[in-house]
Amino acid sequence: MRRADFKKLSGDGSRIEGDYFVILYSQNGLGKMRLGVTVSKRVGHAVIRNRVKRLVREFFRLHKALFSDSYDVNVIAKSGTSNLSSRQIKGALEAMVRDILRDCKHEAVSAGTH
Repeated sequence: MRRADFKKLSGDGSRIEGDYFVILYSQNGLGKMRLGVTVSKRVGHAVIRNRVKRLVREFFRLHKALFSDSYDVNVIAKSGTSNLSSRQIKGALEAMVRDILRDCKHEAVSAGTH
């Protein structure tokens, strides 16, 4: 994703906020999911930031079948994320993705597409 895609997503996309992450998402019409991961220096030094990014990317790689439609997704890590274990990160993301999928199905039903 390019900077313009991130800006469009932050302006036009849907937002869900949890204790450790903020997820922005929107349909993209490209036929595939695109993932962006944002981890600022407030989370920790480079090793910590890279670990969080790696775990987020791995979670979405394993769960990409859940996103059957084409979506742009940007996961933004909050400052308390550096203290989490990989299991806690996975749990936090699973809960948020469940809410996103529930919201997407609700939008599809109200639009009459499913």
